[in-house]
Amino acid sequence: MSKRDFYEILGVNRDASDDEIKKAYRKMAMKHHPDRNPDNPAAEEKFKEAKEAYEILSDAQKRSAYDQYGHAGIEQQAGMGGGGGGGFADAFGGIFDEIFGGRGGGGGGGRSNIYRGADLRYNLEITLEQAAHGTETKIRIPTMEVCEPCSGSGAKAGTQPKTCPTCGGSGQVRLQQGFFSIQQTCHKCHGTGRFIADPCKSCDGAGRIKQHKTLAVKIPAGVDEGDRIRLSGEGEHGVNGGPSGDLYVQIHLKQHAVFTRDHNDLHCEMPISFTAAALGGEIEIPTLDGAAAIKIPAETQSGRVFRLRGKGIKGVRSHTHGDLMCHVVVETPVNLTDRQKELLRELEESSRDNNAKHNPRSKSWMDKVKDFFAE
Repeated sequence: MSKRDFYEILGVNRDASDDEIKKAYRKMAMKHHPDRNPDNPAAEEKFKEAKEAYEILSDAQKRSAYDQYGHAGIEQQAGMGGGGGGGFADAFGGIFDEIFGGRGGGGGGGRSNIYRGADLRYNLEITLEQAAHGTETKIRIPTMEVCEPCSGSGAKAGTQPKTCPTCGGSGQVRLQQGFFSIQQTCHKCHGTGRFIADPCKSCDGAGRIKQHKTLAVKIPAGVDEGDRIRLSGEGEHGVNGGPSGDLYVQIHLKQHAVFTRDHNDLHCEMPISFTAAALGGEIEIPTLDGAAAIKIPAETQSGRVFRLRGKGIKGVRSHTHGDLMCHVVVETPVNLTDRQKELLRELEESSRDNNAKHNPRSKSWMDKVKDFFAE
């Protein structure tokens, strides 16, 4: 079973600082520590994962090897041999996670293995208004580009990679153990079939260098939390002429000051005064398309919902707009003057003799309470 990405385990971006990594680890360790979860094997496994991830990412040398070659870089550093190689995806910094790690097959018989570049993810936060109406934005992303001085070969200018002397260019070695023959990836060239005796100084033999590029992203109207936009060919460059991967822009919605979204519907709380609830009136409320007026009938109770049809969001795959639901919250007056308190006491006194008529829900509730205790 393949190991999970260390950055994903700790829940941090690939450009996270040492302090961010340490804070993330502490949070994970506190949450999943075996002493706090004595009967939860899954928590213990997550604790071990977080510990291993922190041990690698908190060490500058190990983190550098992991960023360049992934898990294979750590194994290599532990004693599996050195050398550059294009057989591993370069997991570079920034706000990406390798989510698909697409790898193409490889050649043999003297040919260098060809690998498809990894698919990548970019997390993009947008406002609710941008999600509803659509927008276009630019994102600046780190990317691995073909090294110009060596034209992607990884070898110093004027030289060429040589056929790996260990595997003869096949990328595989065969080990004979008694009657059994085992085929493994060549530890010298890491499956590429090539050996670079004099690596390019610009890319250290990798054939690719880290750069940044700016992309324009069109956000269609109606996108929702978690939706993904695919930019074909904008992922990692392939190795040895392999095709590039894709970039997936994943949408995250910022919290809105007024509305919450439920698919294509919007919800909001609508505070109204005690007198407006009792006597009725008209209230102006905001919508994503401007202001709208709601008539509040007399004797409106807290919790009532007013539906404004078509004032929600039209989803990407929808034909009609959702609705806006306004939830009434009757607000109890505060900071009253002595005169205002006196008027409320007069109101209470005037309705006391006929309380059931003026407060039917209260009367019904009290009757239920009496029946409960009478049983």
